Amino acid sequence: MLRRLERLTRPKDPELETLLRARFDALPSGVKVPAQALGRRTMGCEGTHGVFPRCDLACTPCYHSRDANRVRVDGPHTVAAVDAQMALLRRLRGPGQNAQLIGGEVTLLPPEDHAAALLVMRRHGRKPMSMSHGDFSYEYLRSLAVGPDGAPRFRWLSFAGHFDSMMLGRRGLRRPASEAELNPYRERFCEMFARLERETGVRSYLAHNMTVTPANVGEVASVVRDCRDMGFRMFSFQPAAFIGNSARWRGSYRSLTPDSVWEEISRGAGTRLPHGVFQFGDSRCNRTAYGALVGRDSRWVPFLDDRVEADLRVREDFFSTFGGMDFDVPPLLLGSRLARAFAARPGALLRAGSWAGRFVRRAGGARAAFGSGPPPRALTFVMHNFMDAEEVRPAWELLQRGEVAADPAVRAVQERLEACSYAMAHPDSGTLVPACAQHGVLDPEENRELARLLPMAGRAAAPAAAPPAP
Repeated sequence: MLRRLERLTRPKDPELETLLRARFDALPSGVKVPAQALGRRTMGCEGTHGVFPRCDLACTPCYHSRDANRVRVDGPHTVAAVDAQMALLRRLRGPGQNAQLIGGEVTLLPPEDHAAALLVMRRHGRKPMSMSHGDFSYEYLRSLAVGPDGAPRFRWLSFAGHFDSMMLGRRGLRRPASEAELNPYRERFCEMFARLERETGVRSYLAHNMTVTPANVGEVASVVRDCRDMGFRMFSFQPAAFIGNSARWRGSYRSLTPDSVWEEISRGAGTRLPHGVFQFGDSRCNRTAYGALVGRDSRWVPFLDDRVEADLRVREDFFSTFGGMDFDVPPLLLGSRLARAFAARPGALLRAGSWAGRFVRRAGGARAAFGSGPPPRALTFVMHNFMDAEEVRPAWELLQRGEVAADPAVRAVQERLEACSYAMAHPDSGTLVPACAQHGVLDPEENRELARLLPMAGRAAAPAAAPPAP
């Protein structure tokens, strides 16, 4: 029993630490920078594929191939495919990693099948997040969270709601003319989860996803300003790429640059967003800024500033002290792990205390941060910059043959694929595939096969739940 307790309270899981070292060693040399979190903190994010490609909205752009909506939604197929994919991810990437239940629209699954898929993911040591357009009812959400016996199936649920004016067919707002028109729907999405917690005790982590095009980039800042107090814990923005159904491409997406989109996000946050603190894979693909909203005016304050040397030492302490430690555990267990971690590195505890003082000063002092207003609320900003399919295909084909591209532009794509922080599992081959290669190269044929395996004819797709009244 004592040996088991000792293993349970270790800050670092030995299996995961071995896999993390191998992950870091395999990264391209150009991304092995002090800020790199892959291989030091995380193995990266994960996603499902080929499990429910159908969606009941039409988006411009749409990253799914033309055949995606010819595949019926089938709960047993989804659960079996998720089980096989998660088993491979658990074997190759260890425990405790974040995984997205993603495909088409997840709430086209009946609540029982949706819940079964999430439970399978958790059984394989994943932390699942359901990816949805948010156009479902509270009754659906409650049926997902609470079993037929009235007992909650989960302590918490993690959902990402995708809302932007490029999405067509939302009930009550078929064709939005602006991002502002979607704000009541964003707010209703958050309120459903707040109600769920009040009525059942099931807590939630909510992310907001938004595709950015030249048509709506000017509204990014207002989305952040208008929606940051609704209950979202993360705002994620994806500049549009030429992937998926070309019939739904509109405009010159490449006129957007990562810098221009990040500038708009920062403008909405009302401050500089220091994405240089942590890097996930290649900086051309991902930017992330961690911080909190403080005070009555919900001012965003970064946890760490990449211009402050003392903060960068705290970042190094975080990597070396905790590694891949799982913080999402019961309080008593978390306290035991933290105590052992700091006991092994007491200097890190002293520097953490100094960091806390700097954060309070950045927030305007203790009264501003912890006064009569709401307590600080963590809020993360993320940008994922996907690549066009025509760029990915030649680079991926060469990588599959073990060849390094002679063309510098193709080689740059290869480097981004090798450093990808978002992988999808292929149990048949025992391999992991970067998301850009999955969507840009593999999805079309995969969805054609699924359309033959799960044809729409002869069996109706699972109906979506009725929406709340607009």
